[in-house]
Amino acid sequence: MTTEGYLEEWRHEDLITAGQHAALLALVRRQRFSVFLELNGLLYVGVAAIAGGVAWTVREHFASLGDAVILVSLTSLLAACGWYCAAHATPYSRDRVASPTFSFDYVLYLGCLVFASELTFIEYRFHLLDIDWNYYLLVSAAVYFVAAYRFDNRFVLSLALSTLAGWFGVRLSLWGLLYGYIHEVTLAYGGAVALAGGLLYRERIKPHFLETYLHVSANAILFALVSRSNDASSHLLWLIALLAASALTIERGIRLHRFAFVVYGVLYGYVGVTTRLLRPVLFRSETVVLAYFVLSGAAVVAALVLVARRFGRE
Repeated sequence: MTTEGYLEEWRHEDLITAGQHAALLALVRRQRFSVFLELNGLLYVGVAAIAGGVAWTVREHFASLGDAVILVSLTSLLAACGWYCAAHATPYSRDRVASPTFSFDYVLYLGCLVFASELTFIEYRFHLLDIDWNYYLLVSAAVYFVAAYRFDNRFVLSLALSTLAGWFGVRLSLWGLLYGYIHEVTLAYGGAVALAGGLLYRERIKPHFLETYLHVSANAILFALVSRSNDASSHLLWLIALLAASALTIERGIRLHRFAFVVYGVLYGYVGVTTRLLRPVLFRSETVVLAYFVLSGAAVVAALVLVARRFGRE
């Protein structure tokens, strides 16, 4: 018997109501599906586009608008975002907190981006910190961390982690410690992010933020490994380490039902293996290279589709 048949039987036996039958039947026939994630992503992209437009306007027209007009405009917009978030925020909790309004998270994200734009403009025009401008990154990261935990926003947490990574990179390069060790430093940063997320999870401080920490950590570690393994002078052990990390990421993604980590492991591992295999023949046989990409690319896509279908069923 088909699923539709079971639903019809349950309705006749009064095991489900007519409304439940109609709703379940629509799902079975794929007449309804959620587009929440897609719309949510598009709205965040829209917010980023608005912030980008503000930054472009400042850069292109600051001479004609004047410093005072730009600073007052940016400060007013930042203050409006801050007021909205403060006025509508729910009390702080160590656990997950639902967004108080539909637009709350987007206003918060816009405020963070406007804050970065204003700091950039201030330094560009007035050179307050000059050679120590990297401390703007540190201050921004601190503000983003506070906002992420106070208002429970994982997008802002991602912004904080990436900004902190930028500060570490700039600071270490100024100290001369980054030259020749960029891959090792990136690996250390990825491990530190995972450790920090794990410790906060154990203390039950926003435990649902752990996944965001792991997203950033996985990308940092896998990117560092694939970059290091692709160096002409790199040892084969780097490729082995990349494959081991990719396999672990895929296994954890499947076990914990997080498809994004499966994609990370597959793509980074594929890039590392492909670069290593094609290096001897890259400039010798275009036919071999083309055939490899066609066959291997099709195999990777097919594998991801099969895994995605399994995730969809679950």
